[in-house]
Amino acid sequence: MTTLLEKFNKEQEKKLPDLRPGDTIKVHQKIKEGDPSTGSGQVKERIQIFEGVVLAKKHGKGISATITVRKVVDGVGVERVYPIHSTAIEKFEVIKHGKVRRAKLYYLRTAKGKKARLKNKEFADVITDEPKEVAASEEASLAPEGREETPVAETEKPAEDSKN
Repeated sequence: MTTLLEKFNKEQEKKLPDLRPGDTIKVHQKIKEGDPSTGSGQVKERIQIFEGVVLAKKHGKGISATITVRKVVDGVGVERVYPIHSTAIEKFEVIKHGKVRRAKLYYLRTAKGKKARLKNKEFADVITDEPKEVAASEEASLAPEGREETPVAETEKPAEDSKN
């Protein structure tokens, strides 16, 4: 039996992209400006984007999971900790994956220059093992009628004249 608290937590969880340490991401956060307790009562809501590298992912996969994102602005490192299932977070957008061999990238805090860079890893979404489907009309335009296509490996090289 699941408790009411567990049911509530399951309902509050969001569908998220695969966030890992080393990923460069954009965090779209809702910011509320203005004070409803003052006489004006006008509250504006906008989206603020924070782009940086994920240093760490903590507290598992549950409702209390957080990520630490770091970026450098004018030579000063800025880090923010985001609860990934928060209602204040509009979305996470993965820009690129970094090739890392650690679960926590705290060494990037002190790294300078080239040491602070991460190598890029190819997106898994871009690479597909499935063959591309070609429509019948495209196939007809690719291969002229009456000619059989032979694979390149089976074709013979033309005889070269030896000048010896």
